Amino acid sequence: MRVLLVEDDPMIGEAVQEALKDASYAVDWVTNGQTALMTLGCQHYGLVLLDLGLPGKDGLEVLDTIRSKDDAVPLLIITARDGLDDRLRGLDGGADDYVLKPFEMAELLARMRAVLRRKSGNASPVLGNGMVSLDPATREAALKDGAPIQLSNREFALLQALLLRPGAILSRSDLEDRIYGWGEEVESNAVEFLIHALRRKLGGDTIKNVRGVGWMVSKND
Repeated sequence: MRVLLVEDDPMIGEAVQEALKDASYAVDWVTNGQTALMTLGCQHYGLVLLDLGLPGKDGLEVLDTIRSKDDAVPLLIITARDGLDDRLRGLDGGADDYVLKPFEMAELLARMRAVLRRKSGNASPVLGNGMVSLDPATREAALKDGAPIQLSNREFALLQALLLRPGAILSRSDLEDRIYGWGEEVESNAVEFLIHALRRKLGGDTIKNVRGVGWMVSKND
């Protein structure tokens, strides 16, 4: 999943970016509100992490602009502002959660997973379609009634993208967009290689190829 991180503190931004990459997220990091809005206007994201104390355009202004455009992208505020008024403005303004600095990355990751579950309307912490399941907390997959199978970061990211939309066909560019961030080199056959690796671990019928269009997993049984 591709995440937009909006954070002007270089130490915090670098630490969060690296932790998110380690957790299988593709991350684009910007340091001001105006750039964040421009980026959201031309790139799809699965989730936004938004600081409030940004130079130029304040984080609450950025939030107001995003929601005024009916953009329902999942959004967590991450900030040192602990005043009740700021928390209320953020949550009432459309933020899905509000995380105070300093925070533990494990908690931030758990809150991200919870927000994504709520947004997708899925109460279960595990994604699945009756044939294969995927646990975002452990990043392990499993066949029905089978033992957990460890995935690489990008194998996890690709399977997650497909299981978030069972039955939908995702093209090569769709999948690359979800598993690679800015500056990450994408080999021409990277998606095919990852799908081949997943099929070896999970079986050839897990991911279906729609010739000339893309790939999909079946809808829930």
